[in-house]
Amino acid sequence: MPRNNLRILLTAATTLALTTAVFGQSANPAWVDQLSRQLAVEKDCSVEYYVNMKEGELAGRLTLEARAQCADGRQFDGSLTDPADNFTISECGTQVC
Repeated sequence: MPRNNLRILLTAATTLALTTAVFGQSANPAWVDQLSRQLAVEKDCSVEYYVNMKEGELAGRLTLEARAQCADGRQFDGSLTDPADNFTISECGTQVC
């Protein structure tokens, strides 16, 4: 198997494992579906995957955060702090590492 194909398979397997781990630890994974629907309606974004998904607590209120990668290459950050019903969404700009 060529080296590039091996890298692609390894990357895909790692991504799947991490996604499974994140969803497995979520107290309420439905929030990801809610964010996907909101991104589709408000930003015309078909979400391919999420990164940096976080669930936490701030002053006794549930907080949810995730970065979405759209099929067209755009990225959005979504955050929600209970009792809000909708996510606050902001487009990610170009980043230099």
